[in-house]
Amino acid sequence: MNGPSTRILELLSLLQDGRVWDGAELARRVGASPRTLRRDLDRLRELGYPVESARGPGGGYRLAAGRAMPPLLFTDDEAVAAVVGLRFAALTWAGSDTGVADSALGKLERVLPDRLRHRVRAVSASMETGSRPHRQADLGVLRLLGGAVSGRNHVRFHYTDRGGAETDRRVEPCAQVLFAHRWYLLGWDRDRNDWRTFRADRISGLEVLGTTFAPRPPPPGGAVSFVQDSARLPITRHRATVLFRAPLQVVSERLVAEAGELTAVDAESCRYVSAPDSWEWLAITLAMVGVPYTVEGPPELIEVSRGLAERIARAADG
Repeated sequence: MNGPSTRILELLSLLQDGRVWDGAELARRVGASPRTLRRDLDRLRELGYPVESARGPGGGYRLAAGRAMPPLLFTDDEAVAAVVGLRFAALTWAGSDTGVADSALGKLERVLPDRLRHRVRAVSASMETGSRPHRQADLGVLRLLGGAVSGRNHVRFHYTDRGGAETDRRVEPCAQVLFAHRWYLLGWDRDRNDWRTFRADRISGLEVLGTTFAPRPPPPGGAVSFVQDSARLPITRHRATVLFRAPLQVVSERLVAEAGELTAVDAESCRYVSAPDSWEWLAITLAMVGVPYTVEGPPELIEVSRGLAERIARAADG
């Protein structure tokens, strides 16, 4: 028979999977008599674990949610997954809660046995992470939005778009999506009567209202696909459209630019559409493709491209 400490740890591990366990099955799994099992369950309750029991047909034991979080028991794989996940979370949260993920991560890493500490270091060493975004989502905003999505509550907030324009938005929140190290909210914009995506780090003055809404069918392709498409090519008047006088295959091999859409017009030309953060950077990138092209719009990109061409011509003449 297992020792008391080993048996209780095994019992806790079984209860933490969320299911309702039959008493006889639990006793068999931990190698204890029904009386010993009841004593072990009482011991777990004394330690702060809210073990619930029900008698009669269909009854059993389960671990319920308590008022405080008692110590958790992880398997080796669960512990590694938790540490790696928290390290990633620390890169995506900011604001007043910036230390929450780091604090939880530190507590976990301090209690890891050597064999797991080596595994975590090996996994971390094999991963490459892009630079931390200049602006990060506040955990408080993500928490409020999560509650609004779950409760189907209307929200109201102040939003600053990529061009710096500020607006007040009234939204039916549908989902939060993590894409390219940024959190996005997908929601139905009540004033524009259409689906929109909002970067969480650009949301301020968030209010969760007491009114609720009936859920709408998600946009075609689902929330993740819609957010990814919108992030790559936002709904904005600041779109660049460029016609390349070269086959799509040639341009796609040479174009190193911000995400956008490149489509064939015919066998000898293709069109590129993008919503860049910088017209200057896009103008330089287009020139580096090395094939004839025409900037179809917007006026801002046309003006910047002309200025770039003039500077290059003066440099060549001088």
